[in-house]
Amino acid sequence: MNRRSFLKATSAAGLACGIPSPAAFAHAQEPALPPGTPQKKTIPPDSPERILLKDYRPKSLYKIPVTEVAKAKFPIIDMHSHPYAKTPEQIAEWVRNMDEVGVEKTIILTMATGAEFDAIHRNYSKYPDRYELWCGLDFSQYLYKEPGFPEMAVKELGRCHDAGARGIGEIHDKGQGLRSGKSTAQGVHPDDPRVSPIWEKAAELGMPISLHVADPIWMYQKMDKTNDGLMNAYEWRLDNQPNIVGLSGMVDILERTAQRHPKTTFVACHFANLDYDLARLGDMFARNPNLYADISARYAETAPIPRFASQFYAKHADRLVYGTDMGFDKSMYRTTFRILETQDEHFYEIDQFNYHWPLNGFALPDPILQQVYHTTAAKLLASRT
Repeated sequence: MNRRSFLKATSAAGLACGIPSPAAFAHAQEPALPPGTPQKKTIPPDSPERILLKDYRPKSLYKIPVTEVAKAKFPIIDMHSHPYAKTPEQIAEWVRNMDEVGVEKTIILTMATGAEFDAIHRNYSKYPDRYELWCGLDFSQYLYKEPGFPEMAVKELGRCHDAGARGIGEIHDKGQGLRSGKSTAQGVHPDDPRVSPIWEKAAELGMPISLHVADPIWMYQKMDKTNDGLMNAYEWRLDNQPNIVGLSGMVDILERTAQRHPKTTFVACHFANLDYDLARLGDMFARNPNLYADISARYAETAPIPRFASQFYAKHADRLVYGTDMGFDKSMYRTTFRILETQDEHFYEIDQFNYHWPLNGFALPDPILQQVYHTTAAKLLASRT
């Protein structure tokens, strides 16, 4: 299962509820013509006029080098994945894939608590050196207006830690409140004083927090011809969601949270969704030594700007950690290696990322590559003990 399939399977509890499908968008009916209006010409089925944006699959025509990177140049700690493998056979297959592509360890962000976390932990515990399990948070007391929030969430966090959880995540807030798997705290954002005891308990237990705020900028913009990421944006759109905190506001919330809890380590997922404004993320790093960011699932968003992105990596490699968040296929890993390691230009991976943009490699220097692949994550994980 890849990231897109996983997200579709779990989206029923998320913000995507009620959003029309891309197919509905693509095949919307034109309004009926008034009586007596001349009929439009018939367009042949194979006419270019019938090509839809969602079906656009360009192929590069440039005769330039294509680099195959079968195995990462340095051992990798993948700081952002999920329990995609469900059976012992699938989990074993994942380990074989990790061996083949050079992934030393994978952090499984379960987003789960209680019996669900315990079951996932049992499934992966056969490979303690290859997988590390992080738990979710239990917001049920808040959701059902029961007394004891957040004390019960703090208690369950401690129980999960004792059961084997070594971090917390992935905790979402796309503008309407915190969410951990199916558990939600509508209207409560990470900087809310009501959840401060949770972040403080995490610091006490030495548990980093994988925190996902907002989503890519195109999801908030108008779904029109000017939207640069329309193919992906429409599927995950947020522009039509009521009472939502926008991207910039969520980034402000993330920074306030990190500032109020300096002993707690926060790993902002997906460049904190500042892939379009990396300079702002760099400024946040400078102000908040307890803030890191993973690079997962934002390869297509940064590969169109390879020179600026590679400069950002060089400057902030000590705060960036490798992640995937896209399943466990070998081809997926190798696509990320091609972007990070090579000088390849103008290639497409639309089926993987669902953007029409051509991508380019960063050709990161070895010291930077090694930091992002392994060193920064290893130091972050070691600092817990």
